[in-house]
Amino acid sequence: QLEEFLNFKWLKTSLKEAILLDYYTAGFLWAKEMNFSLIQVSGFMDLLNFLLENLRDKHMTLGDNLKELGRAMTGIGESDSEKSGDLNLFSIEEAKAVIDYL
Repeated sequence: QLEEFLNFKWLKTSLKEAILLDYYTAGFLWAKEMNFSLIQVSGFMDLLNFLLENLRDKHMTLGDNLKELGRAMTGIGESDSEKSGDLNLFSIEEAKAVIDYL
């Protein structure tokens, strides 16, 4: 189903599509193992996509991408939702697990 959602048409002959499908499938299954809610799984998948786009489109180094992750996750667990943006849907412990996974 993820293959269809991602609109991969050349999965059997495209190494790039196979790798991307593996990347997103592994992330999705990990998020489900963590018993994340549907909204949390969606936020986590957005985060996976965000980090991949940083690598692909902006050619960020691993260090720069980790800094971006830190900025994206800043303020999690605080009451002011403006500080952490959309990622406030994770508790502090869940955010630590996300960082460990990534």
